[in-house]
Amino acid sequence: MQKCPRSPYVRVSTTGQTTENQIQEIEAAGFQVEPRRIVTETVSSSTAIAQRRGFSKLMDRLESGDVLIVTKLDRLGRDAIDVSTTVKTLSEMGVKVYCLALGGADLTSSSGTMTMQVLNAVAQFERDLLIERTQSGLRRAKSEGKTLGRPSTLSEEQKQDVREDLANELSVSAIARKFGTSRQTIMRVRDESSRSVRP
Repeated sequence: MQKCPRSPYVRVSTTGQTTENQIQEIEAAGFQVEPRRIVTETVSSSTAIAQRRGFSKLMDRLESGDVLIVTKLDRLGRDAIDVSTTVKTLSEMGVKVYCLALGGADLTSSSGTMTMQVLNAVAQFERDLLIERTQSGLRRAKSEGKTLGRPSTLSEEQKQDVREDLANELSVSAIARKFGTSRQTIMRVRDESSRSVRP
C-alpha cells in the first residue's frame, strides 16, 4: 500500500448519504488511510470549493510533499473552472493530487498535465459560454425595454423633483442630501436627462 502523507477528501451531497464507499474505494486503490487524516464533508456539488468549510480547513493543513486523494473530480470543485483553479493552487503548494476516477493519475504530474489541459479547455469553453449567455440576456432585456442594473432608489416623482433642482442649479451634493441618497444616484438622473434631450 502507498502511504498517504496527509488526508483523503471525501464528500457527499446530503446527510442521508455516507462517505464509507469512497473511503473503501481509496483503500482498494492501494492507499493506506488513517481515520484521523480523513476529511469528510456534507455539501452540495454545486457549492464552490472556496465555500466548502471542510475543504478550506484541509487546505490549511496541507504542506509541500503531501498527497491529496479524491475519488472524483467534482470533489475538487463545482465545475471545470473551479476544479482547474483548485488543482493549480495545490500544485503551486507542492501538493500532489490523485483522482481515482481518472485511473489514479496525479493531476500535478507530467501525465496529469495533459488531463488538466483538456480540463482547462473545458473551463475556458464554460467561461466563454457564460459570457455569451450573459451578453445575450443583457441584449434581450435591453430590447424589451427592461432597466439594467440595480433598481433606482428614487421614484419617478422624486426624479422629476431632482431634475427641477438641477435646472435651478442646485449642487449634486445638496440634492443628494435633500433626498437622502448618494451623489451617484443624482448624477445618474442628471445623465438620463441629458441623454433624453439629445437629438
